Formats: sequence, C-alpha cells, structure tokens
Amino acid sequence: MLRFLARRLALAVPTLILASMIIFALQQLLPGDVATALTGEERDPQVIAFIREKYHLDAPLPVRYGYWAGGVLRGDLGESIRLQKPVSELIVEKLPVTLELACLAMLVALAIGVPMGVLSAVKQGQAADTIANGIALWGLSVPNFWLGILLILLFSVELGWLPASGYVSPFESLSENLAAMVMPAFVLGNAIAAVMMRHTRAAMLGVLGSDYVRTARAKGVSPLRVTLRHALPNAAIPIITLGALEFGQLLSGAVLTEQVFSVPGFGKLMVDAVFNRDFATVQGVVICTAATYIVLNLAADLLSAAVNPKLRRA
Repeated sequence: MLRFLARRLALAVPTLILASMIIFALQQLLPGDVATALTGEERDPQVIAFIREKYHLDAPLPVRYGYWAGGVLRGDLGESIRLQKPVSELIVEKLPVTLELACLAMLVALAIGVPMGVLSAVKQGQAADTIANGIALWGLSVPNFWLGILLILLFSVELGWLPASGYVSPFESLSENLAAMVMPAFVLGNAIAAVMMRHTRAAMLGVLGSDYVRTARAKGVSPLRVTLRHALPNAAIPIITLGALEFGQLLSGAVLTEQVFSVPGFGKLMVDAVFNRDFATVQGVVICTAATYIVLNLAADLLSAAVNPKLRRA
C-alpha cells in the first residue's frame, strides 16, 4: 500500500506541472490586453507601463510562468489583478461555499441514484426498472440552468418558500443557509443521480448473476440480505470511483448553477476571473482544482481497496 501511495504521489507532481503549463499558455489566447483594461478609459501610457512591469506582463511567456511557479513553490499563488487580494485568500474565501454545495449535491445524488440503481437491477424488466430508467433519462436530459430557473419560478416566485438567490453562511444562520442551498444542491445532484443510477444498475446486474450470489440464494438467504450484504459491496467499486470523479467535477464545474442562484463560490470566481483576464486567479483556481482531482482519485482507490479485499492483496 505504501508503494502504491508513493507511485501515485510521484505521478501527481508532473500532472500538476503539466496542467499549470497548459492553462498558463491557453490564457494568452484570450483577446484584449490586461494592462489596458485595468487603466480604464484614460489609458495613461505611464500607468500601463507600470502595470506591465509590476505583474511581469512585458516578459516572455516562459519567464512569466517561471515567476508564477516560483511563487507557488513558496506558497504564494500570486495576487488578483482585479481585486488586489492574494489569490490564496480568495480561494480560502470561496472554496468553503462550493465545498458545501458539492457535499449537499453529492448527498442528493447518492440518496437518489444508488437506491434507484439497486432497485432497477433487482427488478430488471419490471415496472420499477422502467420507471427508474425513465427518471434517469430525465435527469440526464434536463439542463441544469433550465431546471434551476423552473425551481426559482415555482418555489421562490409562486410559492415563496425558498429564497431565489444569494448565500448565507451556516455560522450566521443554519436554517437560512440550508434554505438558500437546497435548490442549487438539488439541481446539481439531480444530474449526478442519473449517472449514479445507471452505473449502479450496471454494476449490480453484473454482480447479481455471479456464482456466489446464486449460492447465497440457494442456501435460503433472504433477498434483501443477498442484495445488501453480498451484491452491493462487490458492486460498490465503480460507484466509489464515479462518486469521486463527480465530486471533483462539482468543485470545478458548478459554474452555471452558481450563476443562476448567485452563489459566490468557486465557479463564479472562475467566470469573473476569465472575463476580467485575471490570470493569477484563474491559474490558482485551476491548480487547486487539479490537486483536488488527484486527491479524490487517490481517496477513491484507497476506499475501493478497503471495500474489496482482493484489491488490498493486489
């Protein structure tokens, strides 16, 4: 296990370096000039020259990347050109919001997707299977932003039960925080629940036809115990892997949902940074997201090994 961890950590370093180099180079394709945009309408040449020198915008691309990478090695992700704040502070400020939203969305996805997938596999070919597949198809087909707008119209405008947008810290008011987060969490969790349902169903169908499951049934073990004790743990490995990947996507890909509900999280920070050509912020968010994906993949592998003894021995 320690050798496995060492190999994965050794691969993580070049992965992060490559991701940072690619995004750093692609940022230069954005139209417009950062220094000119920051000076406003006056566009004083001296101010433009000062900004270029301060942020090394007049240096060649490899040199600028070297400045940024050197800062990262010292724990400095740079400074936001637009907000005049350290990028690390912005990430620490915005990440808990998106992390809470991602956790709530993942709970919704697991609560809906896994039971539906198990039920669909156990009742294969029956009415419950057809209904579960229809719900999954609906979840995959409905765009998140459209579902979010409909939920706002229904629960906020028509019924007045939930706030249409905004965010309240759970430390200020837990009830108001949950009221503000329930709709965006359901919107994000709905799409992931459909994917989880399909993968759970496929994994369960493969396991339910195995020899040890037939043996357990032949011994008179109850169907519920066969499903939960023998089949589900062995079908959990692809579910765990998918859950880790989807959770990582939630941390970086909730842009439209955060925009619709005005949630001040990671996605909104990224969109604002791209529109304002705030390269340091974009780079910091990307490197943080890439590191999160690597950690989640590693956690999924370790959890899969904990669930399946064969993987531990391997």
